[in-house]
Amino acid sequence: MTHHFDDDALTGVLRHMNGDHGDDNLLIARAFAGDPGIAGAEVTGSVMTGFDGDRGVWQATLADGSTADVEVPWPSGPISERREVRREIVALYDEACRRLDVEPRPHA
Repeated sequence: MTHHFDDDALTGVLRHMNGDHGDDNLLIARAFAGDPGIAGAEVTGSVMTGFDGDRGVWQATLADGSTADVEVPWPSGPISERREVRREIVALYDEACRRLDVEPRPHA
């Protein structure tokens, strides 16, 4: 059964990701866009729009102005604690950098 986070967790994580990590959102969307059939090069923008215990969701803006959801399963499997969200997003960022051959920045 998929864990659903409360509104405070959703609001806090989405505000942080979209306010402080816009470049990371774009890397993640580009790296994983090919999984649902979107070519990563077509992705010109991205915001994180949600998450649950199984996945993170980013809305990718494509070169033609359309949007598509990019749903990415958490690398470690299902989660249920807010503190686990950061760990999983960092793992997705690291994998996105690997896939795109981008040097990841150090994690604080």
